[in-house]
Amino acid sequence: MTDAQSTPVSAGSPRWLVGVVLGFAGLLYAYAVWNAVAHLINMARTGLTGTGWITLLFGVVFPVIVFVFAFLIGRRRRVGELALALLAGLGIVAVFWMSLIALSLTLPSA
Repeated sequence: MTDAQSTPVSAGSPRWLVGVVLGFAGLLYAYAVWNAVAHLINMARTGLTGTGWITLLFGVVFPVIVFVFAFLIGRRRRVGELALALLAGLGIVAVFWMSLIALSLTLPSA
């Protein structure tokens, strides 16, 4: 088989660009984790039940889970598609975070 007959392999996205996208998205996800930890500490001062601890601890871990899942979905795709997967995951984290805030503010002893 000659080079002319072989199928072309796409070069893919530059590694540095993928790193920049992952780094920027990682900062946004880390901000979500930071807010969740701050909220957990603030709510722990007022007193939490076992269910409250589990719920708020899941709020800390959830952005990390979504980041890893979005990375696994977009890791073998072009950089734009990776960015969209990470952005969609960030939207999911935002919706979850707003629901968690609403729950913790309506049920302060939860």
